[in-house]
Parts: sequence; structure tokens; C-alpha cells
Amino acid sequence: MFEKYEGTVVCASKYFNTDQMTKLYHQGIFHFGENRVQDLLKKQSELADLNITWHFIGHLQTNKVKDMINQIDYLHTLDRLSLVKTIQKYAFKAVKCLIQVNLTEEDQKSGVLLENLDQFLLEIKKYDKIELIGLMTIGKDNDVEETDRVFAKLDELANKYQLPLRSMGMSNDYELAIKHHSTHLRIGRKFMEFLD
Repeated sequence: MFEKYEGTVVCASKYFNTDQMTKLYHQGIFHFGENRVQDLLKKQSELADLNITWHFIGHLQTNKVKDMINQIDYLHTLDRLSLVKTIQKYAFKAVKCLIQVNLTEEDQKSGVLLENLDQFLLEIKKYDKIELIGLMTIGKDNDVEETDRVFAKLDELANKYQLPLRSMGMSNDYELAIKHHSTHLRIGRKFMEFLD
């Protein structure tokens, strides 16, 4: 399904149990992304014998940072200064982070608004436990035109700030994301097809 895609496919594994994840791993999926800290830690413990690259792709509460920040390889959802400060406090080494940008400006979505992005980028430079490597966004449900605009904008911003990674595209819009140079797709339900 993703044979020609040259980026990284992250399995959004909140949909899957550890047996299913093991099956996907043996089919060549080595990157898994969790949305909830307790699920991440439980699955990591159960899958400790597999060489998995772990991504955190959900909204991260500051009170959960201590438990998980040294257990992940990538954080896709850096979105506020209080989170930055908490990571700085608890991380043993620099954490590879992507800033979540809320380009649809929907209230129910987390992320830094475009007008605040410059300031946020300036502020996080002070923190040596944040290794900023990219940007992340989420398209708009059932709106192809708006999602296309959002993905194009994220690509433009990543170029502007010379950030190599663009985390965008899920099961229902990954083709649009690939068109706009996504380096990391976050695919969930689509992987059910691999398990049939």
C-alpha cells in the first residue's frame, strides 16, 4: 500500500492490541504512535523484545510528562510553553520534537496558531532538552479543499523555518499529505487491511 512512499509510515496504534502490532511489525512496520501515555507504557512493556521506534502523537498533559518523556523517540505534539518547560525539567537528554500547528483554527484541536508560531519558535530556543526537527498538523474532517490548503501551508512553513520533518496525513487523507511532501504519515484504521 505504501511501497512507493519514501517517508516514514507511523502506525497510529491506539486501534490495535499488542498481538496485532506484533503482526504488523513482522510485516515491516517498525514505527508506532500512541495517543495516551498509559497505553504507550503498557504496550512498550509488552513489546519490549521488538525494536520499535515509538512516537507520541496525542495531546500530552504536563502531569504525564515525567512518566513517558524518556521512553519515546519522537514527540509530534509540542504545542505550548508549559509543556516545553516540563520536558526541560524531566528529560534526560534532548527530545526530538515536532510542533503541532493548528492551521484549521478549530477550537477542538490542539496546536500553536499560525500567528503565534514565530514567537513560540523563539521561546523554545532557550531550552536544550527540545530538539526541534519538524512540524505537525491535522487536516479538516470531510473537507478536501481545506485539508489540501493546510498541508500545503505546513510544507511551506517547514521550508521557511528549515525544518526537515512534516508529520501530516492519516488514513483518510494521506494521499494529499504525500502530495505536499509529508515525511511522516500517521496511519490507523487503514492498517486493518494488513491484518485480514
